[in-house]
Amino acid sequence: MSKRLVKCVSWCLVVGMFVVGIAPRVDAGFSPSEITALSQADRISDLQNIQKILETKMIRKRLQQLGFSQDDIQGRLSRLNDQQIHQIALKLDEIRVGGNGFEVLVVLLLIGILVGVWLHVSGKKIVVQSK
Repeated sequence: MSKRLVKCVSWCLVVGMFVVGIAPRVDAGFSPSEITALSQADRISDLQNIQKILETKMIRKRLQQLGFSQDDIQGRLSRLNDQQIHQIALKLDEIRVGGNGFEVLVVLLLIGILVGVWLHVSGKKIVVQSK
């Protein structure tokens, strides 16, 4: 293959990866058309989710560093209405500690494919020999 073709393909791949890299992540979901009342079971379930997160060692330690005692936290939680508790529980569900491993896997796979295509287009071969 000519050097010009390899250079053109390389630049196309670079531009393509740049465009893919700057595209914002968008999450889609259903939006309710009206405000629905949350049942008592939903409130209890949401409070249990929030309590489970608050009981983790790291969160508890950070809240203590900020000057909040367990009584302060419980008092503030009891003053929230059903909608606020539900919103907090939904936000806590969206938090991903450490990120999502799927995105890292996809990036590594794309890098491997690009290296393979580049080696194929340039006509280079990798030979592994054991001694």
